[in-house]
Amino acid sequence: MKDDVLAGKARKFAWILVAAMSLGSGGIAVAQQSTVPPVNAQSSPEDAKQQADLAGALSSKNFRNVGVQVHNGIVTLSGTVDLYGYKDEAYQKIHRKAKNLAIRNEIQVVGNQEMTDAELQEKLAQKIAYDRVGYGTTMFNAVTVNVQNGVVTLGGNVYWPPDMQAAVADAEYYPGVKDVINNIQVDPVSPFDDQIRIAVARAIYAYPALNQYAIDPAKPIRITVINGHVTLSGVVDSKMDKEMAGIRANGVPNVFSVVNNLEVAGEPQKK
Repeated sequence: MKDDVLAGKARKFAWILVAAMSLGSGGIAVAQQSTVPPVNAQSSPEDAKQQADLAGALSSKNFRNVGVQVHNGIVTLSGTVDLYGYKDEAYQKIHRKAKNLAIRNEIQVVGNQEMTDAELQEKLAQKIAYDRVGYGTTMFNAVTVNVQNGVVTLGGNVYWPPDMQAAVADAEYYPGVKDVINNIQVDPVSPFDDQIRIAVARAIYAYPALNQYAIDPAKPIRITVINGHVTLSGVVDSKMDKEMAGIRANGVPNVFSVVNNLEVAGEPQKK
């Protein structure tokens, strides 16, 4: 009985060894090609027709280095683009024309690779901060930016969806960005909260010592209000300014609570 078991295991091992040897370098080549299946004699006429139709959707110069392949009803996008936004655009264009097909987006972003994560984070944060100036919601948006290995993670809160969409677009089309993760929260619609926002803004900026933070519209004291609860964020020049902003916000009627997350310039920032 024991001999039979050993013999069975030996036959199983020999079969695995033969299968591995039969693959060789050719087996590896097949595995690599399977990620981007070529249109050849094995492709069905339907695949070839769909591929021809889909290729026309990417005729823009932004997709000049992008290829479209269809194999067994699966669409594979490959090649390179200069901006992450173009990669997402390519997917959206193909998705609209091939809603019933699975899509693999293997496009690589090969834009500016010389910028460090710290530089990219600083420049992108500045761009997002200035982008919505003039729309009246700047002081009510508190968007955070974090970059790791070219991947941008957006967080924080914004007043309404257009502010979130603008921040995401800024990140997607910024050179050097490889991917964008959107964790921005849109504050709930509330006339009650709107009244508090305006009242808190007036209480803070009407105070002479704090009025200086309204000079640069991209660097105000950020005011977030959700269900009567206020959060202050941003950077101020002194600890006294931070404390005064908190006191002024707490003095507004109907405010349930105030979280003062203002940071003081020159002091270590909170993680």
